Amino acid sequence: MSKEGFSKRVGRWSLVLSIAVGLNLGFARGADAGSAPAAHAPIGVMGDHTHHANEVMLSYRYMRMGMNGLRDDDERVSRSHVLQDFMVTPTHMDMEMHMFGMMYAPVERVTLMLMIPYVRLEMDHRTRTGVTFTTRSDGLGDIRATALVSLWEADGHKVHANLGIRFPTGSITEQDELPTTGGTTVRLPYPMQLGSGTFDLLPGLTYSGHAEAFYWGAQARGEIRLNENHAGYRLGNEVALTAWGAVELAKWVSVSLRAEWQQNLNIRGRDESSSLNPAMVPTADPGRRAAERLDLLAGVNLVMPKGPLAGIRWAIEVGLPVYERLDGPGLETDWLATAGVQYAF
Repeated sequence: MSKEGFSKRVGRWSLVLSIAVGLNLGFARGADAGSAPAAHAPIGVMGDHTHHANEVMLSYRYMRMGMNGLRDDDERVSRSHVLQDFMVTPTHMDMEMHMFGMMYAPVERVTLMLMIPYVRLEMDHRTRTGVTFTTRSDGLGDIRATALVSLWEADGHKVHANLGIRFPTGSITEQDELPTTGGTTVRLPYPMQLGSGTFDLLPGLTYSGHAEAFYWGAQARGEIRLNENHAGYRLGNEVALTAWGAVELAKWVSVSLRAEWQQNLNIRGRDESSSLNPAMVPTADPGRRAAERLDLLAGVNLVMPKGPLAGIRWAIEVGLPVYERLDGPGLETDWLATAGVQYAF
């Protein structure tokens, strides 16, 4: 089986599995607040909780986002409009990530977290002459290491700092064949690369609280690029703010609602190894990568209180953008979903 065929099959079965079982298996220890279905943030939030000393948690998340249609600033534009200024326009993109993680608390107030992503990207295009083609890339993404440091805890309220760094383990040299270059293999544009190529700081602050059947929280996080990568550019810094609320409908089920605001800046510099002219396709222009987006997401969590599956948390979170602005033209986000598996011991 080819690498492309294997990647497609893995993605197809992962999606089927996550839809079929709602997939956020969580094995909680004991019958304390941590075993409640809403005790953790919705599965789309990472680094939301800490552990007691010597606890370990292994995790898996499956994330997928679909992008279709074009937007310039905060207005939708047609393909024909984009093709008036460019030889090629993107038409659709599928972004998929398998995130493997581990958390370990060496002492009571500090939890260490390691996240290892496998990324698959696929983008469809159309040329001014009506030719369609697809570019693909997949492989290891940028690995993240984070320390979660407890700052304050009292009466059902918790605050901890997220102090992370991301390592440039993801490729920024992905290539594919393009009909616009005579079928030769060329360096793909920025959205099709698997990593940043830089060391990135990941600061954040997380608050969570609960009272009886109600749980809530908020998180602020950033991504700060520390250096220029070997290709001669650095991705734009990013900031995200999210807040959520959840309610237990019974001891074994809860529902959640979450809002998230994301903003990222344009790329500084340009890929000096790329042969793509930014005037040919907008994805090759480093000055067209800034974006702002507000997402609204809903989730369901299930925890089996008794039997052989006692303590297992099942959940899924799906969402839609309610506002989006791009330094486009560029592909707008249509939907996003996250699911995962966690096992603590």
